[in-house]
This record gives sequence, C-alpha cells and structure tokens, in this order.
Amino acid sequence: MEKLFKVGLVWFRRDLRTEDNAALSAALAQCEAVHCVFILDRAILDTLPRADRRVAFIRETLVELDADLRSLSTHPQGGLIVRHAFATDAIPALALAFGAQAVFAAHDYEPDSIKRDTHVAQRLTPHGIALVTHKDHVIFERQEILTGSGKPYSVFTPYRRAWLARLADVPPSAHACTPYARALAPRPPAHATPVPSLESLGFAADALAGLPIATGASGAMQLLDNFLDRIDDYGETRNYPAVKGPSYLSVHLRFGTVSIRQLVHLAAQRSVHGSAGAEVWLSELIWREFYFQILANFPHVVNASFKAPYDAIVWETGAPAQQLFDAWCHGRTGYPIVDAAMAQINQTGYMHNRLRMVAASFLVKHLGIDWRWGERYFAEKLIDFDLAANNGGWQWVSSSGCDAQPYFRIFNPSLQSEKFDPQGKFIRRYLPQLSQLATQYLHAPWKAKPADWSSAGITLGRDYPLPVVDHAQARQRTLERYVVVRQAASAATF
Repeated sequence: MEKLFKVGLVWFRRDLRTEDNAALSAALAQCEAVHCVFILDRAILDTLPRADRRVAFIRETLVELDADLRSLSTHPQGGLIVRHAFATDAIPALALAFGAQAVFAAHDYEPDSIKRDTHVAQRLTPHGIALVTHKDHVIFERQEILTGSGKPYSVFTPYRRAWLARLADVPPSAHACTPYARALAPRPPAHATPVPSLESLGFAADALAGLPIATGASGAMQLLDNFLDRIDDYGETRNYPAVKGPSYLSVHLRFGTVSIRQLVHLAAQRSVHGSAGAEVWLSELIWREFYFQILANFPHVVNASFKAPYDAIVWETGAPAQQLFDAWCHGRTGYPIVDAAMAQINQTGYMHNRLRMVAASFLVKHLGIDWRWGERYFAEKLIDFDLAANNGGWQWVSSSGCDAQPYFRIFNPSLQSEKFDPQGKFIRRYLPQLSQLATQYLHAPWKAKPADWSSAGITLGRDYPLPVVDHAQARQRTLERYVVVRQAASAATF
C-alpha cells in the first residue's frame, strides 16, 4: 500500500508507550520513515522546583521508551530523540531537519497545550508540514458525548449513562504499532544520544529515591497485574488509606504509560461478569473523562468557578490566611487525618483519593481559604497531577464546580478519620509522634486527658499542635461565607 507521507515525526507527550499508541500507529501506517521525539519542554520545566518527582518519573520512563522503540525497530540506531528545549522551536526545527511532511501527536485538552499546538502548527504550515493529532488518552472527548439538546453534560450520572451507552455502541479498538514497525527510521548520528540525565537538566537526581514508584510501561503493567488480583474488592477497599485498595495507576494514566482503552476494556469485561469492584472502578475512569470534557467545553474553570455565583465568595486573606495555609501545607492543623494526608503528599508526591477530598474540604470549608490556593499546591506536589481532575476535584469540594457537593456539606475530619482509618494505621504511619496515643483519642487528640498524653510521651502544643480551628465554629463561618450563593440561588427563582 502506498504511504501518504515519505517522512513523519511522532511527537510523544502524554502517551509514553509503544503499545496501543494512536499517534505512533497512525504515523507508522502512513509514513515510509518515522522518527520519534520527546521534548523536555523548557516552557514547563523552567517553572518547576529542582527536585520535581514528575520530571524524574518522565526521565526514567523515557529511558524505557527509548529501549522499547529500539527493540521495535530492530535497528541499533533506532530509538527516541530527546531534546531539552522549547517545544515550539524544537518541533518545527526537527521536522525541517528530517524533511518530514507531517508531525503526529496525541490530542491535548489543556488551554496552554492547545496554544502550544496552535503555535507549532502555525510554524509548520508555511513549510507544507501538517500537524496531525489523534485522540489517545480518553475514550470519548470534547463533544462526543452530548445531552439530548446537544449540549455538554454538567452532571455526572446522566453523563455516565450516556458514556456507557456510547461505549456499547462504539467500543474502542486498539491502535496496532508492531505490524508497521519497519517504518521506524534509524536516528541520524547527531541525534543518537542517550536520554539526558536529571543533573544535566538541572534537576535533583534523587527525587524518587526511596519511593515505591514503578516507572514506564513495564511499571504500569506490574501495577495493573497486581490490581487485577484484588479488583473485585475495590468498591469496599478504595476509601481506606491504610489498605491497599486503589489501582495506583493514576500517574501512568497521566503520562500515558498505560492505555486507557486497555483499562476500560478490562473494567467493562470484569463488570459484565459480575465484579462489583470493577464496576466501581469503571465509574472512576468515567469521572476522569467527565472532567476532561468539562475542561474542554468550559475552559473558564481553569481560573474561575464553574458556577459563576461562587466567585462572589469572600475568602480569608492577609497574614492570618497565609498562616493557616502554611499550617495546612505542612501538616500542622491539629487534625491528624488532615496532617497525615499532607505528610503523605509532601513525602511521596501521592495522596489517597479519599484524603484528597478530606484535606481539600478542610482548607476551603474549615480555614476559609480560596480553593485555588490548594489547587496550586496539589499541582506542584502531586506526581499524578492532571489539570482536569485536579481542578474538578477542588471545585467539587468547594461546591463551585459541576455536580459538586452541596455548599452546606462540610466534612467533619474527626468523623472521616474514625470511619476510614478506624485503627489509626495511616495516621501512625505519617505522624509517628502520635504512634503511642490510644486509638480512641487518635482522631481528636485534644480530647485526651493530660495523663493520656503523658503515657504516650507527648506534650500537646509542643509535639503535636492544638487544632487551628474548632470544627463547629468553622462550620458556622462557612455557612455564613456561602450566604452569597444562597442569595444568588433565591434570586434565580424569581
């Protein structure tokens, strides 16, 4: 079969794998020769802290991807071309250097990424080079799932029903790469260089040291194999941070070291065969897509509330607010479940999903801090940070987002702790100073008597802080803070 293009360039981004890769498959099928490239984009890297776990994860994953491409090509000079540069400069330059007629990449839905791709396309067009993008890291994108009136969904449950119906009608197929692998071209000698070290990029080499994070597509498969052995119990175990309940695949979905089509297929098949846990997991994967389509169709959510009236809320400001925010960031709120959650994210770059809700709700509805502050903090710390999910989650807890919890629903952190960490195993792991405190006081240490503290070898206020706020008082202040929302709702009924 005659190929459409003589030379093509595959621009890897959030699809760091060779299996079921939409852009790579299309390029191999349509081009006589294919070069593969990843840009360590300075537009992003220059803004990051020097000990960034995401950069370390990407770097290790690129080493594996390079080896996989070399193996797939069966050529000793095959592999991945990696450049540390501005993508808007490097991609057009490489395309011209290789004489490419097309650049292939996966769709991206974040506003900054869309601007980047538009800029790249504008620089390629005068040279007759096409930027060809493909859907890859979601099953259904943008406006593929619409309401009966032709509008994007803003409520999850009907979206889920429509999503599942569409999946039954149009099940996604995998994008084969191996059959066309002969099109992979050897790298020119000037480009056949190893993946840059973290040190050469200006980043700390030990960002992942001591963390049980499996990188690359092989790491994703290890986690998936392990999860499939316990997926049936997912519905019961996923909310308990001291239990091995989640799949832990979020970082692999974020960087595309696993195919969403593979995961959805497995979840759907297990669900059809009666696995309640697989059905719950599939719903979580659909939540991910729900937030992607919210970001794509309502991009204002990046900086503003999905529900405009919530932007009228007056948040705490000034030095007192900054002190409370710092206490939250560093796990010094006096509420153990919140402080343990923050210790987890600070130490590992990961936070259990139930605790993301608890910690975020505490910041917004106990401390009265603008949800955007917390969103930015999570964006900096989470190794699985994804703009769509992070923004959606923070707007959910602040009640400002689509299909969010009601403004008057305010988590009691002590009750959440008692329910989801009843024996205090998670708290004791991340707050070792409380390890000897009796379990009955572990969820609300300020209720313990001096003798209880003494027997645990702790002085309250010195070894562990007093609560920065009282739950009942904080709840009342939040209800008063949200009065503008109630007023807007009342006005809308007339």
